[in-house]
Amino acid sequence: MAGQGAWQPKEQGLREICGVLEQHISPTSDKPRIWQQLQHYSQFPDFNNYLVFIFARAQGASVEIRQAAGLLLKNNLRSAYESLDPAYQQYIKSQLLPCLGEAEKDIRNTVGTIISVIVWQGRILGWPELLEALVQCLDSNDINHMEGALDTLSKICEDIPEELDSDVPGLCERPIDVFLPRLLQFFQSPHASLRKLSLGSVNQFILLMPTALYLSMDQYLQGLFVLSHDPLAEVRKLVCAAFVQLIEVNHSFLEPHLKNVIQFMLQANKDADDEVALEACEFWSAYCEAQLNPELLREFLPQLIPVLLSNMVYADDDESLIDAEEDESVPDRDQDLKPRFHSSRFHGSEDVKDDDDDSLNNWNLRKCSAAGLDVLSNVYGDEILPILMPLVQAKLSTLDDGSWKEREAAVLTLGAIAEGCIIGLYPHLAEIVEFLLPLLDDKFPLLRSITCWTLSRFSKFIVQGIGHQKGYEQFNKVLMGLLRRILDTSKRVQEAACSAFATLEEEAAEELTPHLEIILQHLLCAYGRYQKRNLRIVYDAIGTLAEAVGGELNEPKYLQILMPPLIAKWQQLSDADKDLFPLLECFTSIAQALGNGFSQFAQPVFQRCINVIQSQQLAKVDPSSAGVQYEKEFIVCSLDLLSGLVEGLGSGIESLVSQSSLRDQLLQCCMDDNIDVRQSALALLGDLARVCPAYLHPCLSEFLTVAAKQMSTPTLTETISVTNNACWAIGELAVKVGQEVSPIVMTVVSSIVQILQHAKGVNRSLVDNSAITLGRLAWVCPEMVSPHMEHFMREWCSALSMIRDDTEKEDAFRGLCAIVRTNPSGALNSLSYICRAIASWHVIRSEELHNEVCQVLLGYKQILKGGAWEGCLSSLEPLVKEKLSKYGV
Repeated sequence: MAGQGAWQPKEQGLREICGVLEQHISPTSDKPRIWQQLQHYSQFPDFNNYLVFIFARAQGASVEIRQAAGLLLKNNLRSAYESLDPAYQQYIKSQLLPCLGEAEKDIRNTVGTIISVIVWQGRILGWPELLEALVQCLDSNDINHMEGALDTLSKICEDIPEELDSDVPGLCERPIDVFLPRLLQFFQSPHASLRKLSLGSVNQFILLMPTALYLSMDQYLQGLFVLSHDPLAEVRKLVCAAFVQLIEVNHSFLEPHLKNVIQFMLQANKDADDEVALEACEFWSAYCEAQLNPELLREFLPQLIPVLLSNMVYADDDESLIDAEEDESVPDRDQDLKPRFHSSRFHGSEDVKDDDDDSLNNWNLRKCSAAGLDVLSNVYGDEILPILMPLVQAKLSTLDDGSWKEREAAVLTLGAIAEGCIIGLYPHLAEIVEFLLPLLDDKFPLLRSITCWTLSRFSKFIVQGIGHQKGYEQFNKVLMGLLRRILDTSKRVQEAACSAFATLEEEAAEELTPHLEIILQHLLCAYGRYQKRNLRIVYDAIGTLAEAVGGELNEPKYLQILMPPLIAKWQQLSDADKDLFPLLECFTSIAQALGNGFSQFAQPVFQRCINVIQSQQLAKVDPSSAGVQYEKEFIVCSLDLLSGLVEGLGSGIESLVSQSSLRDQLLQCCMDDNIDVRQSALALLGDLARVCPAYLHPCLSEFLTVAAKQMSTPTLTETISVTNNACWAIGELAVKVGQEVSPIVMTVVSSIVQILQHAKGVNRSLVDNSAITLGRLAWVCPEMVSPHMEHFMREWCSALSMIRDDTEKEDAFRGLCAIVRTNPSGALNSLSYICRAIASWHVIRSEELHNEVCQVLLGYKQILKGGAWEGCLSSLEPLVKEKLSKYGV
């Protein structure tokens, strides 16, 4: 191909590449072979020059070939722009600018995408000619030029809006100051495409809120009100999106106009175009969550609530209508199986898991309306019932087959308001549940499934009624009704029933014990019948059941129903089968619930986890010899199941670990480059430290060093769970190995001090674990920690006073007493904080610790003479003083 100098393409090169591109876009071509050819061409340094030449100037090439060249160029530049010869970069840029006003719309659209990629890579200051060209096109009055420039600008605004709000050397103003007045001017254009592109571009700056937009806010809002009546649905949708974003980002801009905005949104919520209505519907939740004046919206509730209810009726083209007819015998398609994500084990009260919310799939007007009603019910409570209930009753009273969707929407409504309106609904709850129960057997599957969900929304109150005869009978009916639906033939109903049952399990807990046999029979029957997707939900229901009833499950008659099918599946799945994930999670819950009762199943489960971790660690470095592809979730799930085994079996795990290679594997996992793997590995380290520290001893210093290293950036949000588990594991090790932790003590203490000093912005569990671990280190190495106590004593005591009474808190206070004994003067300035921390105990169960605390307080009383002790006490709150009287001072 061509060399350096004023670059020109060679005829033969052009012909060859055009030929390959022609084959590339042909539906019948040999794609792998063509891909290979393109890879071959991309070895030449000027291949991208050929592509831009074909895209911008090739005589006689079809639009499709030109566009294919452009898209290939865009992909190449995304990965290789910065490594290109600067002369070639310049050539590519010079060829692109004339295409802004190209007559062919597809070429204009593609050039915008390529330009945005170059700006992303080389910044706006690397291409001053671009700004000049865009301004010329915008001011040209030629529709192609204006549209091409606006399309390009909109892509830059979408991908890298901050670039336009930055200083560019040689320009007296920022690019946004040049473009914004022009963009606002285009709101009035007679061309719909220009109105849409300009509004979409300005909306991208709401979050950034550059000074230029802040100062032009009145003009922007006036433009939005004018465009709110635009004939083009896409423009009206963008207006709605702007108002929603403004409410979320800075509602003060809208406050003078709120009444007008609400009226517009009400109209837009009824728009014939579903996408406009959906965007408008987002406004109600945003309004409530921004905590704006509820009075203003209150007067519109009689108009708004009927709109939401009518939008909650299934649309005729809703995919769910087709899915609902799918019978359980139809195997799942690959696209039905959502990727699933396992949340790594987290030690603490405030887990950082997200609920696996299916409602985000196919978010639509119906779901958004129900969510909006839910939020409104939480703000306005029972006062919406007089507007709402007559509409619900009217829908429920329709009995003909043709109006089943109306009935379904009414049941959805009851579920949506279950939380917010519970006070008003509570006196009628028994009637509501009685009314819903027969709908579990309705002929329409979507009515059966929504009834499962709505009953689950009331499950807390259904369980509360168990104490009296009628309530107990109703709980039984709901329980049996949901179990019946778990064995429904519709996949959609199976899914809803299983999820609803898992919610009921969480609420009912040990109340399920008398029903365990029939529950297990139904769940394991479903386990034998369900297709892959719903099988995951059964695993969840079984795991939740184990967590709910705990050791009650430990009866031979229950284990005989529960374990054989699970073990059969366990043996059937290969170590590389992703269906192993939910089964590993399920076994984790069962192992924790059964405790020692799981020991009869433990050996093969333990060995399988070790094998899986081993093969995955090998796959990471050498997939071909491992025979499997690396997938970190196999390691994470296996580590978490091992933690479950340790928790369940306690010191009984020792016989399993002593013969295994777990120690070396665990050390490797603690150093893994993946956050989730490290998080689960450190949780397992802490669990093992509690029950068999001797097993860890040969690698103790390595484990301590690695765990301490994980605490080196303690306030980084993305690694907070790793830091949390490392901190907890160090504390557990300290209690067991005593002064052997001394090499890392000061490193860890300095990390903990950082956490305690930023406690307000940090995850609560991390603060609790930090306070406990600091106490444990102080307990085993008081002479190392006590000289530094004045740097952390106040924050530490504040954190200790927030922790609930338990053995971990006892350990922390042993450390507090130890360092105060070692260096009493170091804590004098923090004495009132120590007193408050001591007063946070309801009762110290350990007599030995109680006496130590008494001695600390007595010691200070003796040190502080001349009324100083009384002065300290007088600064304390009355309740704190009252609690301190238990300690003899």
